[in-house]
Amino acid sequence: MTRVLPRTNFHSSELIRCLADLAIVDSVEPENAFAEKLGLWIHFTDAITLSAVHGEGIASSSNKQPQTRSVTRTDLGIEFDRIQAFLVNSIRKSCSPASGKTHIALPTPKLELPIDLAAAYVPYRRFYEAHQRDMELGIQPLRVNVREALAQASPALKKLAELDAALEKILRDREAKLLPKLPVLLKKRFEHLFKAHQQLLVDTQQADDPASWTQAGGWLARFCNDMQMLLLAELELRLQPTLGLIEAFNSKICNE
Repeated sequence: MTRVLPRTNFHSSELIRCLADLAIVDSVEPENAFAEKLGLWIHFTDAITLSAVHGEGIASSSNKQPQTRSVTRTDLGIEFDRIQAFLVNSIRKSCSPASGKTHIALPTPKLELPIDLAAAYVPYRRFYEAHQRDMELGIQPLRVNVREALAQASPALKKLAELDAALEKILRDREAKLLPKLPVLLKKRFEHLFKAHQQLLVDTQQADDPASWTQAGGWLARFCNDMQMLLLAELELRLQPTLGLIEAFNSKICNE
C-alpha cells in the first residue's frame, strides 16, 4: 500500500511550518490567504484554459466507456513507494555524516577560524540544490505515469488527469521561481546558528573549538538536522499532487 503523507491544510503546509519554525519566513498566513494567493498566481487566460479542460471533460464523459485498465492500484502504490523511499533515504543518509557513502555527499566543512560564512555556506547550498534535482527527476516522470494510468481507467479519471496536467503547466513557472529560493533562505538559518553559537561562547566565557561544531549539539550538526527537515518537508510538498491522483484512482476502483 502507498505510504500516506500527512494531511496538509492549504494555508499551512509542512514546508511553510518548517520555514517558520526555523525563523526563515514569517508564521503561516490566515486560511483565506490561500485562495487569494492562488487567484493572483492564475492569470485569466489560465482560468480559461482550466475551464475549457473541465468543460470538455463534462461534455464528452457520458459518451465514453471506461478503457481496459493496464495499471492496477498496486502497481501505482509500489512505484510511488519506491520513488518516495529512494528520495527519503537519500536525504536522510546524506545528511548524516556517519551514514556512509551516498551519491550526494554532505560537504566536508573547514573546521577552522576565522570562518567566512558566505563562502562556507556555498557547498551546502549546492548540496540542497542537488537534492532538489533528484526530486524533480524522480517525481515528474512518476506524476506523468500516474496521469496516464488515470486516463486509461475511466472518463472521470481521465478528466482529472487532464486538469492536473493543465494546472501543473500553469503553476510550473511559479514553482520554478519559489522552490529554488529555499536553499537561499536556508542561509539565514546557517548564519543564525553560528552567531548564536558565538554569543553562547561570549556568555559562558569559553574559547571556540571548531572540532565541536559537527558533534552532537554543535551548531553545524544542528544545521544539518534542520536542512534534512526542510528537504523532507519539500519532498512531501512535491509528492502531494501525485499522491492525490493515486488516492482518486484507488477511490474510484474501490467504489466500482
